[in-house]
Amino acid sequence: MTKTAFLRPRSAPAESLESLAGLLREWLPLQRWFAGKDRPVTDLGVLSTTELFPGCLHVLVHAAHGGVPAPGGATPAGDCYQLLLGVRERPSPRLGKALIGTVRDGLLAGLTVYDALQDPRAAQLLLERLRRPGTAGPLHFEGDPAHEIPAGLVPRLLKAEQSNSSLVYGDEYILKVFRRIQPGVNPDLEVPGALARQGCHRVPAPVAWLRTTHPFKATLGVLQPYLRNAADGWTLALDALASGDDFTAQAHALGRATADVHLALSSAFPVGAPGENGQTAAAMTERLTAAAHAVPALQPYVPGLRGAFAALATCDAGPPAQRIHGDLHLGQVLRAGREWFVIDFEGEPSRPLSERRSAHSPVRDIAGMLRSFDYAARQRRPWRPEWARRCREAYCAGYAARAGWDPRKKHGLLRAYETDRAVYEVLYEARHRPDWLPVPMAAIERLAVRGD
Repeated sequence: MTKTAFLRPRSAPAESLESLAGLLREWLPLQRWFAGKDRPVTDLGVLSTTELFPGCLHVLVHAAHGGVPAPGGATPAGDCYQLLLGVRERPSPRLGKALIGTVRDGLLAGLTVYDALQDPRAAQLLLERLRRPGTAGPLHFEGDPAHEIPAGLVPRLLKAEQSNSSLVYGDEYILKVFRRIQPGVNPDLEVPGALARQGCHRVPAPVAWLRTTHPFKATLGVLQPYLRNAADGWTLALDALASGDDFTAQAHALGRATADVHLALSSAFPVGAPGENGQTAAAMTERLTAAAHAVPALQPYVPGLRGAFAALATCDAGPPAQRIHGDLHLGQVLRAGREWFVIDFEGEPSRPLSERRSAHSPVRDIAGMLRSFDYAARQRRPWRPEWARRCREAYCAGYAARAGWDPRKKHGLLRAYETDRAVYEVLYEARHRPDWLPVPMAAIERLAVRGD
């Protein structure tokens, strides 16, 4: 009997992976999708362990954090992460960066463990599970019965930095594997499915998905058609900047596409009442306080930023609250031919799932895209503020032409939501990409001092 014989049962006891704690405690913080980089991992617990196929375990782990008190003295909560772990008796040089390490003791002693999503064989077997609906312990593989997924598609793992992991199969489908798991239906499954039923062609519809019922009900992954020969908006914007080309026509079309999606969302989900600006301003101010506590560079600008939120409480309520994208920027849109498509409806992963699934002002999405134009413009030296300004104007004009209302005429709303987005960006960059921190800090200075 080989050491991997224990993998034969469908579910392995959680204790069988306790010996992995040391390896994972070192490996997890190095991953792009790990959310607790600024907080030490004080405890690592196995919540669920299921065999997907021989030599591959599906694992949910809970990483507890300590040592950095939250505002008000509260202890930071931990996070649940999804791992697909390959297990081998002998390491392969082809594992490369996928290698996690060799277990020294316990039931896995002497075995090599690695990130199975980086193993082409494991990725192919994962697609096979999605092709045939069924269960494996608490895991449920489901799909659109009207859509048949072909076999034998060659997988490749996308290398772009992101908060999840994505596999492309034969340039036909893309599987997003969520890394940070929260209880409930993930919007990246719920929203595209609802929009497909509305006949909205700007969002690829899900064809298969993976969910779990233990230790709580949650979405784990979504398979959608892959838009081959498409380019994301970020790449297209940077190409335009590099070549000195104008991007206003594309920005105008993107504004129209955003409005199309918002209109479809308002039909697919119940439309809320006009936003309650006082509550929204209070929530924004609370996020600002927490961010300034974590990033001291924000503190000199807090009074001016609070002014933007205070003005929100007395300005026009704006359009009704509705379901929105929640994290819209140039990296979340694709252009294929002459059409823009919107992807990644997961929202901001750092925010609670209940918040991401609730209704918000569509101005929040618009502010996210306007901030993205500024991000793009600052990738070139010297900075070209006029390029970002023209894109912002064109985008809002395109949105107004389709939606029937002009974001530029909601100055108080737009300034508050841009400010809230910039505060989020400061916190994100400080945690994940410190070299990028000057980009949102420049917006913070503008929004706090000049009130633009």
